[in-house]
Amino acid sequence: MKFEEFISGEWRQQYQYKSFLPVTVNREWCWESPQINTLLEKASRTLAELDSFTQIVPDVDLFIQMHITKEANKSSRIEGTQTEMDEAVLDIEQLAPEKRNDWVEVQNYIQAINEAIAEMERLPLSNRLLKHTHEILMQGVRGEHKSPGEFRISQNWIGGSSLQDAAFIPPHQDSVTELMSDLELFWHNEQVNVPELIRIAISHYQFETIHPFLDGNGRIGRLLITLFLVDKGLLRKPSLYLSDFFERNRGSYYDALTRVRESNDLLHWVKFFLSAVIETAGSGKETFRAILALRQEVDGIILGYGKRAKNAQLLLKHLYRRPAIMANDAASLLGVSHQAASALLKKMLDDGLLVEFTGYKRNRVFVFERYLALFNH
Repeated sequence: MKFEEFISGEWRQQYQYKSFLPVTVNREWCWESPQINTLLEKASRTLAELDSFTQIVPDVDLFIQMHITKEANKSSRIEGTQTEMDEAVLDIEQLAPEKRNDWVEVQNYIQAINEAIAEMERLPLSNRLLKHTHEILMQGVRGEHKSPGEFRISQNWIGGSSLQDAAFIPPHQDSVTELMSDLELFWHNEQVNVPELIRIAISHYQFETIHPFLDGNGRIGRLLITLFLVDKGLLRKPSLYLSDFFERNRGSYYDALTRVRESNDLLHWVKFFLSAVIETAGSGKETFRAILALRQEVDGIILGYGKRAKNAQLLLKHLYRRPAIMANDAASLLGVSHQAASALLKKMLDDGLLVEFTGYKRNRVFVFERYLALFNH
């Protein structure tokens, strides 16, 4: 199928509404546009450079957790949650009650990503894996009663308050299983010659068009991108997440997906997607460079801590994973008294390594702010 000749699907009359049935994607794909070749080459190179960083950064899994937290936060914000990054790294008790529901959605997403990545060490990417990931995402939050972990067996819609005024109506529920099976075959079909980045660009569009779950499709569809890149070996660690780019360019993101369905403009979507990979991978490289520079500086300061240096290093390992902590948690982590933990935190506060978040006299929260800021831009 040539991009320039692509027909995206057809509208099917259902009872009192029309749903959109996309064409299947498990086939050969080609294009005439030289711009696609240039973007594909640049995206592949930038992605490989980002991946190489994950091989040279010591204890890289500590920092990957913050990439995951950022992705969970940004992807959830596209769906309307209001949690900020500095709130996402706190414990639930440290948040105002009205902010806790959104916080839980972000934490579910973090858990869903981590479990999916762990499961992929044993099994390839599959619809079964996506269903399990969706089940985790929906536990105990809005949407928990909308068939978590199962493809839908009723009609859903995007935008509007009902099927009558919807902006877009995905395929009828009877087509979902067949369309998702075709998509899964496409991920692993070695008989067709399609570059992996093109394959996942098409797959993301197709997933969002099928909208196979009653809720959570945006988040699962964006997570699918990272899972696919890890599954295919383009990333050895889950270090690339496009939700930050999609959130900053939200109107263009939705417009690009809509243009495929309404105008058959797959070319525009693939260009947009490859541009997202180039910018995001480039930004990811700069973040890793900044992490290495900050770590070198902080290690230099900690060296002067004498007998407390070892505990300070242990504390930092925790803070690289989750850059906020209270004194009693630090005491438990280090196996020292509350007084000793408080003294160490005060020393790090005085040296500018930590910032106190609450302004309270008791139950204070200490934040590794300079590190958190690297994920906040």
